[in-house]
Amino acid sequence: MKETSEKLTRRHFVKLSSGVVAVSSMAFGGWGVTELLVDEGPVDSWHKSACRFCGTGCGVMLGKKAGKIVRVRGDKEAHNRGVICVKGSMLAEVSQLEGRATTPKIRVNGQLKAASWDEAMALVAEKFSESIKTNGPDSVAFYGSGQLLTEESYTANKLFKAGIGTNNVDGNPRLCMASAAVGYAQTFGKDEPAGAYDDLDHATCFFIIGSNTYESHPPLWERIMIRKKSNPNVKIIVVDPRKTETAQRADMYLPVVPGTDLMLLNAMAQVIVAKGLYDPGFIEEHVNFNDGGNTVSWEDYVAFLQDYAPEKVASELGLTPTQIEEAAFLFGASKATMSLWTMGINQRVQGVFLNNCISSLHLITAQICRPGATPLSLTGQSNACGGVRDTGSLAHILPGGRLVKKPEHRREMEKIWGVPEGTIAPKPGYDAVNLFRAMGEEKVKACLVMCTNPAQSLPNASRYREAMEKCFLVMADIFEDTETAQYADVILPAAFYIEKTGVYGQTERRYQLIEKLVDPPGEARSDLDILVDLAERLGHGDFISSKTPKDVWDEWRKVSAHSVYNFEGITYERLEKERGLQWPCPTEDHPGTVRRYSTGDPFVQEGRKVQFYGKPDNKAVVFLRPYIPSKEKTTEAYPLYLTTGRVIDQWHTGTMTDKVSELNTSSGRGRFFINPQDAFEANLNNGDEIEVESRYGKMVGKVEISENESPGVIFASFFDPKFLVNAVVSDQYDPVSKEPDYKVTAVSIKRHQPTAL
Repeated sequence: MKETSEKLTRRHFVKLSSGVVAVSSMAFGGWGVTELLVDEGPVDSWHKSACRFCGTGCGVMLGKKAGKIVRVRGDKEAHNRGVICVKGSMLAEVSQLEGRATTPKIRVNGQLKAASWDEAMALVAEKFSESIKTNGPDSVAFYGSGQLLTEESYTANKLFKAGIGTNNVDGNPRLCMASAAVGYAQTFGKDEPAGAYDDLDHATCFFIIGSNTYESHPPLWERIMIRKKSNPNVKIIVVDPRKTETAQRADMYLPVVPGTDLMLLNAMAQVIVAKGLYDPGFIEEHVNFNDGGNTVSWEDYVAFLQDYAPEKVASELGLTPTQIEEAAFLFGASKATMSLWTMGINQRVQGVFLNNCISSLHLITAQICRPGATPLSLTGQSNACGGVRDTGSLAHILPGGRLVKKPEHRREMEKIWGVPEGTIAPKPGYDAVNLFRAMGEEKVKACLVMCTNPAQSLPNASRYREAMEKCFLVMADIFEDTETAQYADVILPAAFYIEKTGVYGQTERRYQLIEKLVDPPGEARSDLDILVDLAERLGHGDFISSKTPKDVWDEWRKVSAHSVYNFEGITYERLEKERGLQWPCPTEDHPGTVRRYSTGDPFVQEGRKVQFYGKPDNKAVVFLRPYIPSKEKTTEAYPLYLTTGRVIDQWHTGTMTDKVSELNTSSGRGRFFINPQDAFEANLNNGDEIEVESRYGKMVGKVEISENESPGVIFASFFDPKFLVNAVVSDQYDPVSKEPDYKVTAVSIKRHQPTAL
């Protein structure tokens, strides 16, 4: 490769590779090659930071020149070892995108008009105060994001729950990670994974279910490939209705029928028990069994599994009994099995049960609490863990793993926050879906939306767009051309993540500091400044006493010391020097904790190798979770399954990535992917327009024929606002976590016949 005479710019590289092809052919997985190929000249200075996109939380080095971010490279000293994905490599371009929101705007007679900050915030405060006075605190709400900085989510949560007095604090993490959070809490007593990315270097079997890791978490896939190259005996099992890029590289691929994988997990457990692959000693010492209401025995669990013997369920799964048995053997007999999953498991009506059952496989086989053996849910957003789950910024929880419904937890937080007993309402607030339903019913009359785009991301989107029109909607965002902006009464220009300072916390409990490197454009302000301003105007300025990022962080880490989430030792000063720290980290000389519930965790008693201290008896729970067929099972009227997800080049609703011309070009426009067999039966060709209809709505879009789709399944991504696939997606949700089921919607398709003029 010529390193000086023929340098390839990052822009040219992405164009040539189409975001995937050239990269994947030149490295193991493989994404680190971008840095080998790309050199765009000198910079004035390099700065440590973290990537803005997915929950992998990659460390990056940002090159600054003439007051702008002009270069990006992976941080070789961070956990990702210098590897970044195509989206991450374009962060410099994202930081300089045109069309930023630069001045507040107020909607007057249907049109958005420029306003001063004082005018805009005075109107927001007036509308919120009026609604609270007339209709009570539950008539207002905050809808946040897993992309806000931790200090921002914490402040919003504190203001609304203990200042205003409403638990109507929710956000887009409800749409992606709520089932994982509830699943961990039910099984282990506390949220967040026990394991870490370090386990990727030790596992001998990877069980990947409901995750297209190759496209959604590329640096982690690279690490899996390096592990397999170092030890060819490592096995990769992939469970997915689609033959994704991840599935194509698996040693064993299980193409289950959409919506049936809880049946598969129970069947694998049945085989593990029947073949003696379980660990009786570990179970006796560390595990309880529960049928969802009462503690039961091991014998009850064994009897429960009998209905899921492979020969009884294989045909409904779309598999053979032998496939189920082989997968169970590889899982149980491996020296160290690591499970990885994300939205394909969480975004389901049985999402919590699925999370329970994955952890159960690890508990009965003792594939947990040691290097390479762990269940590890992969987070969707950059700060959904640290900023939302840990701070308790969802409608049913409080900081540090506390629950709104528990009186002792409310009293603890009231004491910590210094407010009178009874300040925090005893009833959980509206979860995401029901929050927007409450807008439609005019129960929620004013809502502040920060750093997210619900008009595009919510399922059954048309229903909730209509609901937003009935609410006084305030939107704080970096762009003013999002789908949600169409429904906003006030738009507040927000700072981009490197235009402010704060902390991100990602999948493996690692907190990393984002430092302000450039000034925001125009009059844009940080979300923290907006929240502090609102608090003061609503009369809670003394209560929200921490008004700078560092002050908020110091307050929050001291709050954490009252829980087993303790990270009081993670100071800004340490984060400025280190590539992130993993909690628990109780003191400033503590190195952080790689694995929870095992030796090295500061909450595990000395002399114990494993202790599930989140539970009163120090035992984790294996639940007997029955498979319940989806209400979205296919019928004669709706004979196909629609499932949605990400593509490598785009991030969520595309508000940032789709504005980068190289990523826009490489991804193409939103479209449906369909198996050749289904295309033949519908008489479709590549590029044809089809009409897709579900019980929730219909839409028209182009189709691409792909052998990677299973017969009976069509796929679409949701990044393209002109291809609003969420208009037809089911808004059924898990009854416990309230997370919607984006992955299983029964639909019909037909060739689109344009109406004649």
